[in-house]
Amino acid sequence: MTRAAVLPAVGAPLRLAEIDLPDPGPGQVRVRLAAAGVCHSDLSLSNGTLRQPVPAVLGHEGSGTVSAVGEGVTTVAPGDRVVLNWAPSCGACHYCGLGEPWLCADAGTAATVPYAKLTDGGDELYPGLGTAAFAEETVVPAHAVLPLPDGVPLADAALLGCAVLTGYGAVHHSAAVRPGESVAVFGVGGVGLAVLQAARIAGAGTVVAVDVSPEKEELARASGATEFLLSGEDTAKRIRSLTAGHGADVAIECVGRAETIRTAWSATRRGGRTTVVGIGGKDQQVSFSALELFYFGRTLSGCVYGNSDPARDLPVLAEHIRAGRLDLSAMVTGRIGLDGIPDAFDAMVGGRGGRALVMF
Repeated sequence: MTRAAVLPAVGAPLRLAEIDLPDPGPGQVRVRLAAAGVCHSDLSLSNGTLRQPVPAVLGHEGSGTVSAVGEGVTTVAPGDRVVLNWAPSCGACHYCGLGEPWLCADAGTAATVPYAKLTDGGDELYPGLGTAAFAEETVVPAHAVLPLPDGVPLADAALLGCAVLTGYGAVHHSAAVRPGESVAVFGVGGVGLAVLQAARIAGAGTVVAVDVSPEKEELARASGATEFLLSGEDTAKRIRSLTAGHGADVAIECVGRAETIRTAWSATRRGGRTTVVGIGGKDQQVSFSALELFYFGRTLSGCVYGNSDPARDLPVLAEHIRAGRLDLSAMVTGRIGLDGIPDAFDAMVGGRGGRALVMF
């Protein structure tokens, strides 16, 4: 039996329960979790913003140690330290063929197939985003684990599974920030903190962090922000004043709200790039006039998983960690148990803290 935080229904509170995990089948791996990050996407899955069959065990940002492998698995072995990959690419679909594995058409397949059962009652459970990291152990497809490079602390490595790959990729792949460019970052949560560190690694010049909470300033500056602004009606104007009147070369939105996306766009200079990382609901509508689209010549782009290829990017991130350029522990503002996840959700809704890490 394995202890897990179970979402019984969309919109229902999580409850701790014992679950029965099967032995790994052909092509599968069983992982004993060391840690799991509480990501805003988990909150979006729990409240129905993102689709997820239920009942389910959420959690997709995790790290741990392989405890068993199924028939035919040769990429990892028991005892290997690994990071979970919630969006493993199939390598065969149209998007993978285009060299865009972050858009893989089959990446979400595992989330639609039951993977375990409740010990009490025997109800089938689905794995949140295919990984089910809010549990002491999980069983996933072999291509959903990535060997963890040496020199990276196992527990903190959980953040590499989502927040860091997303934030680093948003800066280095999607927005392609160049040395000396100005960057405005909207939202200083887990992903926003990773974006700030990635902007620093990219050699950005002025880096403006924007958040609704004044308590985020210290976190933001420690991660690379040179300026901090409390969000308000004149945010775009204040960002222009910090960038010689032009606006930021790059704005990266990590909130997923129509108002914030619109502000990020308005804070971007003519010819600049606005990248949207935050996941908003389908009711969040953003409007632009045809004239401003022509006049400002800005690029507005979405960003899925940081436009990252985890197999390619994980070794690069590990080198930044070993060299002291990327500090995972600086992103963690709470280390909790499974019973602390609801409070971590409330903190995200209230705009408090960075990343909470469930420790096993």
